[in-house]
Amino acid sequence: MKQRTKTKNAPYIFQHFLHGASKEKYNFAEILEARLENLEEAQMETQVEDAPVSDTINWGRFFLDIIETLALAAVLFLGINAVSARVRVDGFSMMPTLEDGEFVLVSKINYKFGVVERGDIIVFHFPMDPKQELIKRVMGLPGDTIRVQNGQVAINGQVLNEPYIAAAPLYTGEWTVPNGQLFVLGDNRNDSSDSHSWGYLPTEEVVGKAVLIYWPPPVWKVIQHTTIAPAQ
Repeated sequence: MKQRTKTKNAPYIFQHFLHGASKEKYNFAEILEARLENLEEAQMETQVEDAPVSDTINWGRFFLDIIETLALAAVLFLGINAVSARVRVDGFSMMPTLEDGEFVLVSKINYKFGVVERGDIIVFHFPMDPKQELIKRVMGLPGDTIRVQNGQVAINGQVLNEPYIAAAPLYTGEWTVPNGQLFVLGDNRNDSSDSHSWGYLPTEEVVGKAVLIYWPPPVWKVIQHTTIAPAQ
């Protein structure tokens, strides 16, 4: 009797157990599915909210980089122009030392810490037209007397040895350089507009000292400033 009762009750208990387990499994699946849906919605909302911020940061950094680059370029440009200048040789007045069309780098700081010397090749604002920049060789300093005669240049009575000129000057003249002025001549003496034709150069018009030819590349070289000395 008891044995039959156990036989009948076993399936019922087992079915109840399975039913309960199945129900719990079903509820868990619903909860998990709901959780996943909520997570996906939260991620989508986060992406939508984050997208404008991300774009704003990228564009902001892009424009910041541009501003920094332009600022650095401006600083470099101003710095380079504060200490140097670039000029193009226009004409044949400095042949054979400088040729027409060559580009010359000019140092603006040489005469901030030093003085102009005879033989220096300088760039200056043309006194007759300050918008023009010329390049010539310094021949006389304040107080010097320059005399050109018989194809030779003499300073304070001493004739110069000038291996750098194109040809001996065909003109004659004598000049005494006033204070605050310079006397400049082109190396191509007979084809040069310089102090022998338009007068003295005020020292405040000097831009700087020519230091090198940087263009065209085949003729790149440092400019030699010959020290003027009396002929032997």
